[in-house]
Amino acid sequence: MTAADIARLAGVGRAAVSNWRRRHDDFPLPVGGTATSPTFSLGQIEGWLRDQGKLADPPMRERVWQTLRQVAAGDVELSEVMSFAGAFLLALHADPGLRRDLSGGPDDRAGAALADAVRAHTDRLPASFDVAAHIPLARALAGLADEFGTADAFDFLRTRYLEHHSRRVYMTPEPVVRLMLDFCTEQPGTVLDPACGTGAFLTVAQDVYPNVQALLGQEIDETTARMTAVQLALRGAPAEVCPGDSLRDDAFPGCAADLVVTNPPFNDRNWGYEELTGDPRWEYGLPPRMESELAWLQHGLAHAAPGGLVVVLIPPAVANRRSGRRIRAELLRRGALRAVIGLPAGAVPNMAVAVSVWVLRRPAPGDQPADDVLMADTSGEPDAYHRVAVDAWRRYLDGEPQRGAATVVRIIDLLDDEVDLNPARHLPQRSAPAAGGGFTRERERLESAAAELPRAVTALSLLKPSRGGDEPAMTTIGELAKAGVLQILRVSPRIRMDEGTVPVLTLDDAARGGGPTGSAAPDEDHVRIRARDIIVSQIARHPIARVAAEDGPVLGPGLTAVRVDPSRTDPDFVAGWLRLGARGANLRSSTSSARFDVRRARLPRLPFDEQAAYGEAFRRLDDLETALRTAREAGEHVLALGLEGLGAGTLRPHA
Repeated sequence: MTAADIARLAGVGRAAVSNWRRRHDDFPLPVGGTATSPTFSLGQIEGWLRDQGKLADPPMRERVWQTLRQVAAGDVELSEVMSFAGAFLLALHADPGLRRDLSGGPDDRAGAALADAVRAHTDRLPASFDVAAHIPLARALAGLADEFGTADAFDFLRTRYLEHHSRRVYMTPEPVVRLMLDFCTEQPGTVLDPACGTGAFLTVAQDVYPNVQALLGQEIDETTARMTAVQLALRGAPAEVCPGDSLRDDAFPGCAADLVVTNPPFNDRNWGYEELTGDPRWEYGLPPRMESELAWLQHGLAHAAPGGLVVVLIPPAVANRRSGRRIRAELLRRGALRAVIGLPAGAVPNMAVAVSVWVLRRPAPGDQPADDVLMADTSGEPDAYHRVAVDAWRRYLDGEPQRGAATVVRIIDLLDDEVDLNPARHLPQRSAPAAGGGFTRERERLESAAAELPRAVTALSLLKPSRGGDEPAMTTIGELAKAGVLQILRVSPRIRMDEGTVPVLTLDDAARGGGPTGSAAPDEDHVRIRARDIIVSQIARHPIARVAAEDGPVLGPGLTAVRVDPSRTDPDFVAGWLRLGARGANLRSSTSSARFDVRRARLPRLPFDEQAAYGEAFRRLDDLETALRTAREAGEHVLALGLEGLGAGTLRPHA
């Protein structure tokens, strides 16, 4: 079990487990894993926690997960055990009478009956797996199913497995899934996702289209495909999910789906260019080696029924790369491309850029090619992009005028040397109509910020001139860390940015005082920021030391968190002195890459009440900085919108 598993077992935070390992010599030693992500023996950990009086009564779900982890000796075995769990729950779902076989009689008799039942109900279990040897796990799974139902029981286990293998699978956020499904305005009979992953599109499609006849999916990772198939089967979905590479080894040749919807792999250089040069799916042109996304678009069109829709998540570079210009032009000329919808940054957290949704339609015999395309940019509507995009699409289908962030562009106007399909390029009118309302909002924001400035300045009356006196004894952050007064938390060396869904506070976020804009794959070694943590920049040119107001995201590269016990040490006091040290490092640095050593930052040794007084003073200075920054930003926006509005005629002077 991992440190995160220990924390769940004991009902504590991840940091508490780190403290136990550091402070207790008798804490069990790791039995596997790596130096940065060790694993421990479940039996040894339970014994230690029991001796220490720290063993909480874990919920049923945690007990079953730990039992499953104990059965699996490694990742390969865990994959097989997960397959058994899915197969068993499928058999139990189909035949609740299995519980009787498990509850009565010896294990060998129950094992024989269980093996026959599981094999009879599913072929998704590896042939080498010894079903009869895992009666205790089967009984635990049956108890979990009794409490939560078979579908929710497996969904919990699958979620834990995916967390354990977070770098393998990236999940499309449900709001984006629902948006993409909403482009299909008629009930489809067949829905296909050729890169289905964990089955997000197929699962939601079952809810959105209750009369769907077939949900088809293909996933390159065999274990993920198997788990997705089990999950859909347990929910009664008319689904078929196959393992394999859709481009190289299509599991559904000849399939004509009413809706093809997918979030395919991006920037895949090994998509099969050499092997698939003469493939008949490339009806609109051979995809360039570096344009795997254009291969997925044409794969979707090849599997769409005449008149069927293809809705694909696409990175923005595909809209204007020169290498893909001919295929983009052909998609336009033949009327296959119907809409490009730009999403806000962060809509898909594991992407460093704002992605787009491309909506295509396979032309039906006798159709007149479309002569225009919908272009919409919802980047300015981060909280309402779904409504804006669907409204624009339905207006387009109904022939109604567009408004706001959408426009209809004639195909002939797109067929130039670039064939640039970036929506923002085709919306020059977007900012002008909105300038009047935007100007009013920003002016009100500026007025509010300006009103806050005098209060922030008045609050500085707390600071009075001093005649000096005895200098207090000084110490360093490193010495306090050695004494256990505080913790210095570094960024996990395993963090890989823009590859997952966990929000990450970046150095730029900390510098501007904003929320997280980065993302990473979840990992138990990541440092999660807690309320009252002090966030410090390691880069000398960015002298930042700020107290976190609430529990928040993962700590990003270039940052350090200093964690104190607020009952013993005032965080604002420590943050103030850290900021002084960071400013000094900035002044001394001669290169842009100079580092600030947090451990060497100096601060005075003071009683808690004096720390609190200093902390209040530092906090008031920080409030002044925030007020100044807010006023400056609002002022810049008002200036830009005012000039733009007067120039466009959306603002006029009135006497």
